[in-house]
Formats: sequence, structure tokens, C-alpha cells
Amino acid sequence: MKTLIVILGPTASGKTALAIQLAVFLKTEIINADSRQFYKGMDIGTAKPTPQELTTVKHHFIDTLSPVEEYNVGNYETDALEVLQGIFNNKDQAILAGGSGLYINAICKGLDQLPSGNPEIRKRLEDALEKNGIAALQKELRELDPEYYQEVDIQNPHRLIRAIEVCILSGEKFSALRKSTSKKRPFTILKIGLLPEREEMYQRINQRVDEMLANGLVEEARTFIPLKEKNALRTVGYQELFPFFENQIQLEEAIDEIKKNTRRYAKRQLTWFKKDPEIHWFAPESQNEIIAFLSNHLGI
Repeated sequence: MKTLIVILGPTASGKTALAIQLAVFLKTEIINADSRQFYKGMDIGTAKPTPQELTTVKHHFIDTLSPVEEYNVGNYETDALEVLQGIFNNKDQAILAGGSGLYINAICKGLDQLPSGNPEIRKRLEDALEKNGIAALQKELRELDPEYYQEVDIQNPHRLIRAIEVCILSGEKFSALRKSTSKKRPFTILKIGLLPEREEMYQRINQRVDEMLANGLVEEARTFIPLKEKNALRTVGYQELFPFFENQIQLEEAIDEIKKNTRRYAKRQLTWFKKDPEIHWFAPESQNEIIAFLSNHLGI
């Protein structure tokens, strides 16, 4: 039986390093499940693996898209399952690593059958976004589906619009409609979660943001000013810097916002992941324990 090993957890918990260590140990490849790492040029702000790490282990779905391209989780499910089948033709294990819960679920469980889009509703929501900002969408979703509001990335207008659209079309909460039966996959799934203590998680986040800034995050974000309205750039680490470039706020305020919004994002990731009873949780520094756990489960 082929096994997909899923490495997940909040941002800055050490998923990339662990995934590479396990891929080397198992002599296999990594499928990226961080949706923002798909985009070329968004290297520092998305904490992509370094060029050296990318040469150590073969990665899939990193630098595969331009930030102007439209790509959704349905496309990813189809494309990633095809790549996974290719890996399993030669190897018994593969690794899926990232923090985008929706994209991980697409591979492990399949997407729910939800109502297709409605142009009139979508136009109304897009107009509201343009006129009143993302806060208007956040407020509407919070009223329609407070459960999903607690776990969705509320800075992502694409996700907000889709959830509101589904609520209106179905008359049901988006969170309830997402609980359908999982599709059966032709491989075993083993989920490893990295769970730092809260204070440690916040320290890791602050340290990562400081490292990003030292590595040139401001300069990288500046190159994307012409694309700031694209969905790919509505991302923590970039969206906070655009007001600074327009002289609306000071750099120190932008940095504080990046750290604050990253903490909020990490909390939402954990809210999502903690609902999954299949995850085996470990402290971030438990690499040896994780390898022993996998070796026992895989019989190697």
C-alpha cells in the first residue's frame, strides 16, 4: 500500500525542514500544499524553501504560476493527484507539506460538491469589496456563517466571496456543507502535525518576520505594487506593505501589522487543523520521535 505522509501545522512551525528531512530519509519527493508558494517571485514573503533545499529534494508546486494567473483548489486537486500518482509509480511514500488546510483536504478527502457560482451574487460582492473594502465581506460572512469565519483566512477576498456565495445560494452554512463524505483515495494517509506552544509559536513568527525583512522582503514586495490587487498578493507579508509604499503608514507600523496578522493566521490554521482527529501531533523539535513513529507505522 502506498502512503501519503502529510506534514502540517501553523506558519513558522518548522514544516519545511521536517518535510525535507523525511523526504531524504524515505528517498521520496514533496508536494507543496502552501497555496502562496505556487507563485513565482513571491519567495521571501511566503518563506519558500531555499534554492539549496529545493535541490536537496524534488519539490512539486513551487514557482509553477505567475501571480497574475488564476488557479483554484479544484485545479490543485486534479493536478496534485496526477503528480502523486507519478511519484507512487516509483516510490512507496510521498510527502505533502504545507499549512493551507483547504488544499490539504482537497488531496486527502476531495472537494465537497457545492453550488456553482452565480454571476449576479459574485458581482454584488466584488462591487462591495471595491467600494467598502474587505471589512464588508468579513462582516457579511461573520453574520452568515460564524463557524467558518473563525477558520477561514479573512484577509483572502476570494475565499470570503465564495463562502458567502455558497451560503446565499444554498440557504445553508458553508461550514455545514463542507462536511460531506470523503472520497476514497487509493493510498493510505498519515498526518503529522507540528504544534508549538503558543508563546513559542509567537516567538517563531516574530523571528521569521524579522528574518524576512533582513532578507529583503520590503524590496520584494515593492516589485509587486502593479499587481497589488491580484488575489495572489492579498497575502500577509505583502498587503501590509502596500500602504507603506503609498506613504499612508510608517514602516514600523507595517511590520507590526505583518506580525499581528501572521499570528492571527496561525491561530486560524490551528482552529482548522484541530478539528481533524486523524492528525498525530508532535512538538516542532521532535524530529527523532517523528522518524521513529513513521518507521513503526511504515514497517521500515
